[in-house]
Amino acid sequence: MTAPAPHAADNTRAALMMVASMAFFAVEDLFLKRSAEALPPGQVLALTGGAGALVFWALAARQRQPVLSMDALRGIALLRSLAEAGAAVLYILALALAPLTMTAALLQASPLVVVAGAALFLGEEVGWRRWASVLVGFVGVLVILEPWDAAFDPTGLLTVACVLVLAVRDLSTRAIPARIGTFQVATWAYLGLVPAGAALMAGMGQGFVWPTPGQWAGLGGALVSGLFGYYAVVAAMRLGEVSVVAPFRYTRLVFALVIAMIFLGERPSGSTLLGAAIVVGSGLYAFARARKRASLMA
Repeated sequence: MTAPAPHAADNTRAALMMVASMAFFAVEDLFLKRSAEALPPGQVLALTGGAGALVFWALAARQRQPVLSMDALRGIALLRSLAEAGAAVLYILALALAPLTMTAALLQASPLVVVAGAALFLGEEVGWRRWASVLVGFVGVLVILEPWDAAFDPTGLLTVACVLVLAVRDLSTRAIPARIGTFQVATWAYLGLVPAGAALMAGMGQGFVWPTPGQWAGLGGALVSGLFGYYAVVAAMRLGEVSVVAPFRYTRLVFALVIAMIFLGERPSGSTLLGAAIVVGSGLYAFARARKRASLMA
């Protein structure tokens, strides 16, 4: 059984929440990148995950949403938590090893993967033009990565893998039963980051490093901005239609580019900008086609 289509007002609120979440996530990326460059990436993941889980657990308790529930360990909710943990591991490594401008540009392929996933797994109708736009978008990913260049940076593949796992997260978010609250979902996801971070530290042979006061402040900044962004994106994906809300993820690129240039001194390469333009243009076309089809069928 498919969920009823959200009202226009729901889609508008969901879109605004998505834009806000992208701004918060861009700020979080800055804090996380600096933290992961100074501390073991797995440690950063575990610390922010544990602190975030405590915050959302308290909010869930206030809303009488049970966190200690078997719902977290089965079905679509478990799949979402596992996807969240996997994507977080890949992304924290990408932030630590790759330029933020490249990571942000590659991340823009996420809505296109969501379109493909929604067609394959949620039964949404996708015509040949939208499938073509998805393929063109993947060409844009190749332009960003430049695998044919002698100076090819393989760290970009971490973000590509992250995008695929994020699509699983977003699609499963949409399928979570309405009886499971947003704070429950967020708490389970953040709890999953603790063992994921510990596993990453063990895999990289790294031990705990006690942060300096400045590093604690950076971790706190990542936590606060991430919490606001995380709640907004979960609520947006549950409130609005995937085909309407997903395009607003592109605003993250604008926020990230400005932040990277101002605070990190990065200057995106021509291939990064060209590839990002191809990806974003393909995505916007795909979503425009979806909206036009929906209006004709209304």
